Amino acid sequence: MSQIEDKLATLGITLPDAQDAPKAAGNYAPFVQSGNLVYVSGQISRHPDDSPMVGKLGATFSVEDGAAAARTCAIQLLMQAKIACGGDLDRLQKVVKLTGFVNSTPDFTDQPKVINGCSDLLVEILGDVGRHARSAVSAPSLPLGVAVEIEGIFEIS
Repeated sequence: MSQIEDKLATLGITLPDAQDAPKAAGNYAPFVQSGNLVYVSGQISRHPDDSPMVGKLGATFSVEDGAAAARTCAIQLLMQAKIACGGDLDRLQKVVKLTGFVNSTPDFTDQPKVINGCSDLLVEILGDVGRHARSAVSAPSLPLGVAVEIEGIFEIS
């Protein structure tokens, strides 16, 4: 087991197996590697039973609910990174950049607090390797009506 997976285990988090990873919902790949960078497609917020975490910030979801949704995206991003690393998360060198999309009302302005759910978990798990550049933007709707979608760029060895 990798050091990162040991840390995940201490937090009570188990990454799904590669065969359980969500498949692309369209004509795209879940991730693409170019050199030592892995570009992970947007991962949507999901409940533990894998159903979409549907909601709109500023209407049906609180900032805390949104941050919890973003946390589920972090777990899925790590799952895709693990697949890209051939199953060895210790090859993960850096979380380079995240782009977070928040399904929110026009007057909602706490998108960064929502995406902190993902950022905070990555730093808790990975330490300085998890510190990254980031954008957090509003969207009037997201696929399946989910609350949050986050894509990431990772450096691997």
